[in-house]
Parts: sequence; C-alpha cells; structure tokens
Amino acid sequence: MEFSLNDQNGNYQKIEKYDSEVTGKLAENYSSILQILGEDVTREGLQKTPIRVAKAMQFLLQGYKMDPEEILRSAMFNEDYKQMVVVKDIELYSMCEHHMLPFIGKAHVAYIPNGYITGLSKIARVVDAFSRRLQVQERLTTQIKDCINDTLHPLGVAVVIEAQHLCMQMRGVQKQHSVTTTSDFVGAFTRDATRNEFMRIISSSMH
Repeated sequence: MEFSLNDQNGNYQKIEKYDSEVTGKLAENYSSILQILGEDVTREGLQKTPIRVAKAMQFLLQGYKMDPEEILRSAMFNEDYKQMVVVKDIELYSMCEHHMLPFIGKAHVAYIPNGYITGLSKIARVVDAFSRRLQVQERLTTQIKDCINDTLHPLGVAVVIEAQHLCMQMRGVQKQHSVTTTSDFVGAFTRDATRNEFMRIISSSMH
C-alpha cells in the first residue's frame, strides 16, 4: 500500500495502491453497516462512501504492515555518543481498540546511545508503526519503548505520550478537554536525575 504525490508535467497526481480484495470485502461490509443504521447507500452522497471508508481504514491501520524494528535497523550507525537524544512533539494518530474512535496527541521519545544511534526520522516512524493500529495508549507507550530498547540496546529509553481520546469526548463521559498522559522508562531513565532532565526538556511541550 503506497500513498504519494507525483509531479507529472507540473501537475500533482495522487497515487494510491490498495489490496483490491481487502478493499472489496471492507466496502461490502461497510455498505451493510450503513444500511443497518438506516441509511440509503444508493443516494448520491453515499454511493462511494463504503469504498472510501475501506481505503481510509487501510490507511489509518497501515501499521500492521510495518516492521518497527526493521525501521530502526535500516538507519543504525556506530557512534560514540552517550548523551540523551530527545525527539519530542511527534504527532500521533491512533485508533482506540474499544470503540474504533481516534485518539490524537504527541509522543516524546528519548534514548541514551550505547554504541549505536539511529536516524531521527526513524524514531517518528516507529511511533507511526505502532500507533497506526488498533491500540490503547498504555500499550502503545510500552511498545515504542521496548522496540527502541530491544533494537538499539541503549543505556536507557524514555517515552511519554499525551493524547485526547474521542471516545471520551464524543460519547460516554463527554469531557472535551481531558488529556491522558502515559509514560514508560527503562535503564538510565529509571534514575531520578536522568528522568527529571528528560521531563524538563519536554516540559515546555506538555499541557
């Protein structure tokens, strides 16, 4: 599945490649869901909706087709640097596995290298790989930490995620301004001084 914009003679053309079989099955089911909910799937505004939703869901959940560890290994470099590397304010879009509604926020990730560093963009891609799945925020936080720790074998890893959950805002308790924060630390970041330094660095970004 690829999503890109190609410049052809000065014009931009969007290229999307989906699994046609998966798209067809999903569209058929979404058509049934709309009808069960009382909609007329033959009316103009809904005629292509099942296919659009089928493609949208494949895009939103594309993380299942990504290998987060391979993403990190694709840009690993030997480097004698043993200070904190922080990538903060990584935009995060995920889907709550309980109601299949989005939760949106940002991740702050840090690690202390132990012989190897990775490309900075790869940290953001790891966040995408895990977040573009059906998730809970708690597990997402730990998965990002474990992936970096198991692949780079650094001296420590820290992950903090803050997000707003539409399942709390649109339904249920309907609290519009609540923000959920989760964190996970390993290695050097379990020490107060190191963890506090990381928290100070990202504090200007937090609510």
